[in-house]
Amino acid sequence: MACKENEPAKTVEYPKGTYGYDAAFLKKHIHNPIELWNEEGARVLLAGDYQGRVMTSSTGGDTGNSAGWINYDLIASGKFKDQFNPMGGEERFWIGPEGGQYSLYFKKDDPFQFSHWQVPPVIDTLPYEVTHSDSSSVEFSQSASLTNYSGTVFNFFINRNIKLLKKKELENRMHTSIPDGVKWVAYETENILKNTGDKGWTKEGGLISIWLLGMFTPSEETVAIVPFHNRKGVKEFITDNYFGKIPEDRLIMKDSVLLLKCDGKHRSKLGLSPVIAKPIAGSYDFKNNMLTLILFDVNPNGNYVNSKWELQQDPYKGDVVNAYNDGPLEDGSQMGPFYELESSSAAKPLQPGEMQTYRQVTCHFEGDYATMQSIVRQLIGFDLDQAKM
Repeated sequence: MACKENEPAKTVEYPKGTYGYDAAFLKKHIHNPIELWNEEGARVLLAGDYQGRVMTSSTGGDTGNSAGWINYDLIASGKFKDQFNPMGGEERFWIGPEGGQYSLYFKKDDPFQFSHWQVPPVIDTLPYEVTHSDSSSVEFSQSASLTNYSGTVFNFFINRNIKLLKKKELENRMHTSIPDGVKWVAYETENILKNTGDKGWTKEGGLISIWLLGMFTPSEETVAIVPFHNRKGVKEFITDNYFGKIPEDRLIMKDSVLLLKCDGKHRSKLGLSPVIAKPIAGSYDFKNNMLTLILFDVNPNGNYVNSKWELQQDPYKGDVVNAYNDGPLEDGSQMGPFYELESSSAAKPLQPGEMQTYRQVTCHFEGDYATMQSIVRQLIGFDLDQAKM
């Protein structure tokens, strides 16, 4: 039967967990979401409302799995929380350090406790301006002024460029080819921090790092995989007590890889020093056969800010890469559940007008288990069978 003229088209409803569901939800609740796409089915959805963050992505168009974790209730409320707004999103722009005498999240003389922790609006609630947008790239920007725990004032400009990668570009980044039959999506973010003040930034007054965090949906079968260079005394360069010591059944070291259980049920975080970190980390969801990877730069001699919630003896011996598993707070409430893969730039003493740039590639692969095994073996040198927890 022919359709009647001017009959409205039916709206396709996608099931929860798909990219189509999340795209429809976000288009309903935020202003001007931006989508990057290609004809192979890669999709990346961004939000200028939420600091130019990547909200989610898909390897298979609207019907594909949605890779990012999204806080539906908080976004739908249209309201902001006082301390931190965990809107979700699989890559957001933050700045470090979080704790210590140069913290940007605690006021002078406040105790390093969750009740006093405050995420600055420029990385939490302020929208970013869209300065360029097309089907494969988008550019965001914003200006800010912040004062750290020690009283140093920072005036700076943020520029954030996100680009959907082509297959050859991703293969060049990974130094290997993508096997036939694998569905994938990959994007690179270029993040620029410029000193717009009239004073230089110094180690004595505190420095700022570019910090990129990705929120993903946890499951009983998801494990973070963080490789490192093994060496004598390697445990000195691994932090596993951010929120108390991680239980042995949740953090396992195998050869040159750390495995963290990411089920969203126990708040825990690990970090690796640039002395041992490799320029790659990831996670594997055994239920959906989805591999997530982040690719980033590591400077073994760089000044990496220390974000531990304490006054520090070594404020520039922090982490370059982190994995976080969300869980209940002391009062029983919970931000997620989600889990995170994070990377940070070294902090530089920028003079007025100077800038630093930090790039990260995030990619997802879906396919049969044997093929995923081969990718992990090539890129990380590890057998996925050993990652099951």
